[in-house]
Amino acid sequence: MLKTNDIGLQYGKRILFDEVNVSFTRGNCYGVIGANGAGKSTFVKILSGEIAPNRGSVTLEPGNRMAVLKQDHFQFAEELVLNTVIMGHQEMYRIMREKEAIYMNPDATEEDSLRAAHLENTFGEMGGWMAESDAAELLSNMGIKEDLHYKQLKELSGSEKVKVLLAQALFGEPDILLLDEPTNDLDALTVTWLSDFLADFKNTVIVVSHDRYFLDMVCTHIVDIDYQKIRITTGNYTFWYETSQLMARQLANKNKKNEQRRQELMEFIQRFSANASKSRQATSRKKALEKLDLEEIQPSSRKYPFIHFKAEREPGDQILRVDNLSKRAPDGRYYFSNVSFTMNAGDKIALVGRETSALTALFNVLAGVDQPDGGTIEFGQTITVGYLPNENKSYFSDDKDLDLINWLREYSENKDEQFIRGFLGRMLFSGEEVFKKSSVLSGGEKVRCMLSKIMLQHPNFLLLDEPTNHLDLESITALNNAMVECKGNMIFTSHDHQLMQTVANRIIEITPKGIIDSLLSFEDYLVTDRIKEQRQALVG
Repeated sequence: MLKTNDIGLQYGKRILFDEVNVSFTRGNCYGVIGANGAGKSTFVKILSGEIAPNRGSVTLEPGNRMAVLKQDHFQFAEELVLNTVIMGHQEMYRIMREKEAIYMNPDATEEDSLRAAHLENTFGEMGGWMAESDAAELLSNMGIKEDLHYKQLKELSGSEKVKVLLAQALFGEPDILLLDEPTNDLDALTVTWLSDFLADFKNTVIVVSHDRYFLDMVCTHIVDIDYQKIRITTGNYTFWYETSQLMARQLANKNKKNEQRRQELMEFIQRFSANASKSRQATSRKKALEKLDLEEIQPSSRKYPFIHFKAEREPGDQILRVDNLSKRAPDGRYYFSNVSFTMNAGDKIALVGRETSALTALFNVLAGVDQPDGGTIEFGQTITVGYLPNENKSYFSDDKDLDLINWLREYSENKDEQFIRGFLGRMLFSGEEVFKKSSVLSGGEKVRCMLSKIMLQHPNFLLLDEPTNHLDLESITALNNAMVECKGNMIFTSHDHQLMQTVANRIIEITPKGIIDSLLSFEDYLVTDRIKEQRQALVG
């Protein structure tokens, strides 16, 4: 068990949370949610001991081992990939190294030999004899092929390094597993595997994520950071969201009697329990919901931006034709080749692939930012494109250090300050925030600005490369709804499973040797045998 005892944290006059007393028990998965800046990652760092609170303490049950997903790729740059994973169990790895040093020492004494025998016994009790095979299995399940297992971590790509560090955290079945944004930079297949892995995990998981599908699939409880407090409620993210919205509507209707409000909540809980989720944890979650104390449920204070894509003109018959497109990486290998497809009216194409850098390369080529090494791109004459790049640094450079009003004015036909202020207000920039310099915005604020820019352009074709990156759950929900309601065409990619499932009506997988084009929903694409066979033929 992991407990917090009167935890409090503040920076100057700003209080993140105060008097936090929560417990995390074995067999449960806790999803940590909260608005941007609420302190989600900070709270996880307090639990891990990386940050000390101003007040209170954290208690870990004696004998329990905690594992934390690390974000620093450079810490293990010189280590072999397989060893990096085994390092997730620090004591096991220390013993492994110590006994190997004794065996390699030609001057080892009899005392050293006795020490080695003791270490061997301890190593075996820890499951050390299976360490390499267990680590290799984790890596293979995440798409890290065997020929990479004995390379140094620095030789792998960015997305491959992320998977190795995730495997390190999962290795050895820790008693407490802390994961901060574990699905970042993971492809859809790996996210699905991770969801299944955590649903079967028997110990305690505490996870920060903006992926609603992922939270729904793995979480038994939600840890909500709101009103400078931290509350744990039973159920997954969808249950928390729906009940908090219901509570807000009930509070707005002051004439409704308490018993009637309670009955509405009970009916909702029963409906949700009957069809909670596809998660393997649905049965235990249903039992937990039946015992739910309604006092646990609180309406959320969080706000949702207004996102709406309205095209200025209808597209004609020709949308987009791509023929034999290819692009090489700086090292000479192909990001992609033999990419050919034609878009039809109403197509909303989701791009997927193991290598996120290849997807970004394709978006940049389609947007005209980069030139292809081969092939052609032909948009219809009536098509106007709105592009949201994965990397937006050039739009917020120091040499264009404008406040938000003047930054957005550059992209608006209507230059009136009141109009710009109103637009920014709907995107949750209100009051003095409109005078904030664009160069100092957070990642989520920059994405909201880029979405504002696109909305003011009124395009009938959207290119969206990871539009949910840096956004909080409220903004992701608003964006998801806007993409569903959008009447134009779009090509997009996202790590958000729910967005992919609810928006896309066509999936195109990008590989170095060609594409897999399918008129399937995202979930059907993930499990269809025919797609698996095509993928095997192209990527091995």
